[in-house]
Amino acid sequence: MAKKRFVLSGYFGFKNFGDEAILSVLVKKLKELGHNVTVLSSDPAYTKSKFKYIRSVDMFNLSDVLWNISKTDFVISGGGSLLQDVTSFKSLLYYLFIIFAGLFLRKKVIIFAQGIGPINTSIGKFLTASLLKHCKYVSVRDVKSFELLKSWGINPELLCDPIFSAKVPEVEKQNKIAVQLRDCKNMSEDFIDRLALAVNNKFSDRLIEIYSFQDSIDLEVCKKFAKSLKMLNSDIKTKIYTGLTDEEIISNLASADYIIAMRFHALIVGLISEVRVLGINYDIKVEKLSNEFGFPLVQLNKRFSNEFELLEYQDLDKIKDKLMQKDFKWDSFLKVINQG
Repeated sequence: MAKKRFVLSGYFGFKNFGDEAILSVLVKKLKELGHNVTVLSSDPAYTKSKFKYIRSVDMFNLSDVLWNISKTDFVISGGGSLLQDVTSFKSLLYYLFIIFAGLFLRKKVIIFAQGIGPINTSIGKFLTASLLKHCKYVSVRDVKSFELLKSWGINPELLCDPIFSAKVPEVEKQNKIAVQLRDCKNMSEDFIDRLALAVNNKFSDRLIEIYSFQDSIDLEVCKKFAKSLKMLNSDIKTKIYTGLTDEEIISNLASADYIIAMRFHALIVGLISEVRVLGINYDIKVEKLSNEFGFPLVQLNKRFSNEFELLEYQDLDKIKDKLMQKDFKWDSFLKVINQG
């Protein structure tokens, strides 16, 4: 296979576990094949420190970005939920601009295992549909994204999220509960207190490990939750984790008895680690995952009912059967880059 050049665009450099783990999967595959990789990152020094033999440039330095795109063979946009305007319309425009630049400069553009939407603005829908129709290869990670693109006249491949294929080490359970929280629009002191009360009532005899995956968004909420637990029960054991590597996060979560999590990829790690999980519904992608695997889901703005009882009695064998269908397929992706 001839060596090719790739520019990778995504939510990279922000030290968010899910996006960094997807980047690791993608870089590993491309480097195994002997290709050159450049990553557009908010923190190029951090990104370069994670990987050997790649280049990284500031994603917001548009002159550098455009120069690197002009010299590449492929632009890859993904994974995660880049093409949505709920977080920010400006964010959607940025990732569409990278796709447009790749197409305008006659590069082969790949949409890699993305969750598309929600896109609420008419202009956002129009621009996204118009650009994705011209991409060399489009893959999505969920049925709703697949159906949305089909309705726009785009023929994507439906894949699972790459993290479903992450390797989980064999670790012993350690009589602990993992709780992963983040800030979001509907996060409130009331919810933090209700969650602390439920966790204390059910798990006060265990260590409560609290995980910040992206400190700028997660850490303050994690600290508030730990404080709320201590106010309820001064004897309860808590520990806040921050700054862990992808491998450390996966290993730590796999050794928990239960995981209570907001972030999509924290829940996936729980599922593939055969840990019973409870989701906190802050985003449609978490709701989709709950619907698919049948794990309980609590709402930020509603009182809890029987979700903690359902957490304890999850059918892990049934979840394991569903996971058998979640092997990430590289075939079409490799075919496209080989032809290029």
